Amino acid sequence: MPQDKLMLFSGSSHRELAQEIAHSLGIALGNVLIETFPDNEIGVQILENVRGRDVFVLQSIARHPNLYLMELLIIIDALKRASARSIVAVIPYFGYARQDRKDKGRVPITAKLVADLLEKAGATRVLTMDLHAEQIQGFFDIPVDNLYARPVLAEAVVALGLKNCIVVSPDIGSIKLARAFADEIKADLAIVDKRRVNANQVEANALIGDVEGRDVLLVDDMCSTGGTLKIASRVCKKAGAKRICAAVTHGLLLGQAFEESAIEKMLISNTVPLIDGYDRHRLQIVSVAPLFAKAIDSIVSAKSISSLFCPAH
Repeated sequence: MPQDKLMLFSGSSHRELAQEIAHSLGIALGNVLIETFPDNEIGVQILENVRGRDVFVLQSIARHPNLYLMELLIIIDALKRASARSIVAVIPYFGYARQDRKDKGRVPITAKLVADLLEKAGATRVLTMDLHAEQIQGFFDIPVDNLYARPVLAEAVVALGLKNCIVVSPDIGSIKLARAFADEIKADLAIVDKRRVNANQVEANALIGDVEGRDVLLVDDMCSTGGTLKIASRVCKKAGAKRICAAVTHGLLLGQAFEESAIEKMLISNTVPLIDGYDRHRLQIVSVAPLFAKAIDSIVSAKSISSLFCPAH
């Protein structure tokens, strides 16, 4: 790998993951000064010579999405004005991805707005993981590489030793992902028919499939308030499931996200930093740093990264 041209910087949202990726690449994180002025404006100074370099900037747009998005845009602008050859925005969790279409009158398509902002700031490429809506790639006029956490999560699932496992999609929207997981670990598939009442409330109508006496694996791309997974776990428990686990890429875990559910073990990737206060015995963190490191290596070396893509079938 041409390390003399590669530089990796980190915003303040998830420096731990950036350090892991840098370690996997065998490089040190670039130095950048990020400060907040008394009026809460963000100040940035790149403390490295980036002229003619291929630069990667890692920032998860989560926890404080407005702050971290603006910080990322400012860092990209600073790098552009410092004559970096290319600027790749590495966004493990792409914030605002759920606002990807007009599903009612007079609402924005914020995911498209974020795409426009990143391009205008000076990003020449975007590297992300498990986009909530894959069509967001089409919102950009620059290359977008969407990695999938499923291979590393599936490996961790196998290590759990689930018996007579069945993969359950917690709602209709996750069927494609659940089917891909089922194929990966050679398991059957079931579906919870869920209806969203409003932004914070969901209810289940039926379970399609037989989970009685079986170990269940619930899969989803993200867990925010956990309402969908809670309901799905209770439905499966009521239907006679034995052991219930879950595998989720983006573990936002807001509030009591799964404390009142029937889920005994949840696997989450580290695309989003874990906040304090969760029962670590019920959580298992699976690192996606090696996947991002391989993708960055391939981009810099002009090699195909299609082997890293494992899209849902």
